[in-house]
Amino acid sequence: MLNAILVDDEPLAREELKAMLDEDGRVKVVCEFDNAIDCLSQYRDYQPDVLFVDIHMPKIDGLELLSIMQNEPNIQIVLVTAYDDYALKAFEAAAFDYLLKPVEELRLAKTIERLENIASLKQSARHSPLNLLPCLCQQQQQWVRCENIEYAFSDLSGVHVFDGQQLLHTQLTLKTLEAQLGLMRCHRQYLIDPQAIHHLTLTENGNGELVTYSGAKIPVSRRYMRALKTFLAINVE
Repeated sequence: MLNAILVDDEPLAREELKAMLDEDGRVKVVCEFDNAIDCLSQYRDYQPDVLFVDIHMPKIDGLELLSIMQNEPNIQIVLVTAYDDYALKAFEAAAFDYLLKPVEELRLAKTIERLENIASLKQSARHSPLNLLPCLCQQQQQWVRCENIEYAFSDLSGVHVFDGQQLLHTQLTLKTLEAQLGLMRCHRQYLIDPQAIHHLTLTENGNGELVTYSGAKIPVSRRYMRALKTFLAINVE
């Protein structure tokens, strides 16, 4: 069973979501917070697998909470909101999922299924190295050798990996791929195998572009440029 924390300043919204999760039976709500500040100071005490977080909250909103917790590889963040114009921002912030209030039962069940799949893969990886990654390509289930994955990225349709020959879809998040496969973060929406880097081109505003040995061009944001330069032994001054 998955452990969840609910973070929402509306008691009724928390109550309704908890009732739906209890009815589903696959997620246990271990704690609730009515603000992000208390959540940030206490969430580790409850060892959650997932946080269901409202976007609109005082002082620190859901998107800010997601940004603060983006380096937590074992915790997924599902954003919940009554406004449907935040989907793109949620995607850009690398949320695991985005649920619209009032939350629909079938939509929530789909989110839980994805959470279970990731938890299962993580559990397997603890006992043995993750050598094969389950993926989809043209409606066919395929298993890709992890050592062949050159880069990964996310877009509105999901998370994708490139194995040197083809682009495939995976249910795993970028955060999970980063933790399990040793891929390097170079952009909020991109990971790359350091061994696949052929060269780095610097662009405007402190950004850059990586070119792989296969010729793929991968963006590098200013936020990750310093770590990348350090890894590549480039002068960071």
